[in-house]
Amino acid sequence: MARLLQAPPKFHPTEWDVANKMQCASTESQKSRSERTITDSRRLLDEIEKTTQKTRSDVNKKIEQRQEEIKFWKQELDNKLEQIVHETEVLLTFKTRLEKSLESCKEPLVIVQKCLLNRQRRAGIDLVHDEVEHELVKEAEVLQGVIALLGRTLEQTNEQIRLNRSAKYSLEADLKDKFTALMIDDYCASLTNNTPDTRYADNAVKIEGNFVSPEDWIDFSNINVEKADKQRNNSLALRALIDGILSQTANDRLKQCEMVNVAFRNRVTEVKDAKHKLEMLLAMVMDETASQEKNIAALKKAIADKEGPVKVAQTRLEARNHRPNVELCYDTVQYRLISEVQEIRKNTQRQVEDTLAQAETELKGLRRRQLSLEEEIQIKANTLYIDEVLCMQMRESVYINNF
Repeated sequence: MARLLQAPPKFHPTEWDVANKMQCASTESQKSRSERTITDSRRLLDEIEKTTQKTRSDVNKKIEQRQEEIKFWKQELDNKLEQIVHETEVLLTFKTRLEKSLESCKEPLVIVQKCLLNRQRRAGIDLVHDEVEHELVKEAEVLQGVIALLGRTLEQTNEQIRLNRSAKYSLEADLKDKFTALMIDDYCASLTNNTPDTRYADNAVKIEGNFVSPEDWIDFSNINVEKADKQRNNSLALRALIDGILSQTANDRLKQCEMVNVAFRNRVTEVKDAKHKLEMLLAMVMDETASQEKNIAALKKAIADKEGPVKVAQTRLEARNHRPNVELCYDTVQYRLISEVQEIRKNTQRQVEDTLAQAETELKGLRRRQLSLEEEIQIKANTLYIDEVLCMQMRESVYINNF
C-alpha cells in the first residue's frame, strides 16, 4: 500500500531544459516542413490550374475547330443535297416527257396496223404490194423501234432516279449525323465549371470499338459527296441523251409519217386516174354496144326485108311450074327467077347472116368487156374508199409532238 502511494520520479533541470529545446526544435522542424509543403502545394496547384486552364483552352479551341470542320462538311453536304434534289426533280420531268412520248406512239402504231389490215381488203389486181404498203410497213418498224428505244431509256431513267435518291438518302443521313454531332459539340462548348448539369462519368474516357479515325470520318463524307457528284453528272448526261433521243425519234416519226402520207396521196391520184380511164373506156364500150345493137337490128331488118322478094320469086316459080305441056319451058324468065332466089339466099345467108352472127359475137364481147370494166371500176372505187376514206382520214388524227 505504501508502494502504491510512492511519488513519481523527478527529472533533472538539465533534462527539463533539453526536453524544452527538443520540443522547440521539433516544432520548428515541423513548421518548416509544413511551410515547404504549403509552398509546394501552392506551386503545384498553380501549375495544375495553369495546365488545366491551358488544356481547357486547347480543348475549347479543338471543339471550335471541330465545329467549323463539321459546319464546313455540313455546308458541302447541304450543297450536294440541294443539287441532287434539284437534279432529281428535273430528271423526273424528263421521265414524264419520255412517258408522254412513249404513250404518243401507241395510237399511231394501232392506226398503221389498221391501215395495213384495211388494205388487205383491196380486191383483184389492186391487192398489190405498192409503195404505200412498203412505207406503212416501214412506219410500223420505225414506231416499234422508237417504242423499244423509249422503253429502254425510261428504264435507264428510273434506275438513275433510284441512284439519285440513294445518294440523297446517304447525304441526308450524313447531314443528320453532322447536325447531331454539331449540337453535341455546341453543348460541350457551352459547358463551364459552373454549369449545373455537369457530372462524373466513369466510363467516359473509354474508347469504344466503334470509334473511327478523323481520316475515316473525312473519307466517309467525301465518299458521299463524290457519290452525289457522280450520280448528278450521270443524270446530266442522261438528260442530254434523252433530249437527243426525243428529238431524233420525233424527227424519224415525222419524216416517215410524211413519207406514208405522200405515198397515199400519190397512190390515190394513180387509182383515180386509172378509174377515170376505165370509166372513159366503159363509156366508149357502152356507146359501141349501142351502135352494135343498132347494127344488129338493121341486119335483122335487112334479113326480114328479103323475105318478101324471096316469097314472090318462089311463088312465081311455083306458079310457072304448073305451065302445061310444052309451055313448061326453061326460058329466060325461069332462069332469072331461079337466079333471083339464089342471089337473095346468097346475099342473105352468106353475107348478112354471117355479118349478123359476127355482130352478135362482137356484141357479146362488148358486154363482157362492159362487165369487166364495171367490175374493175368497182375494185378501184373500193381501193379509193379504203385508202382515201378509211386510211387517210384515220391518219389525220396522228399528231407528232417533240416532247
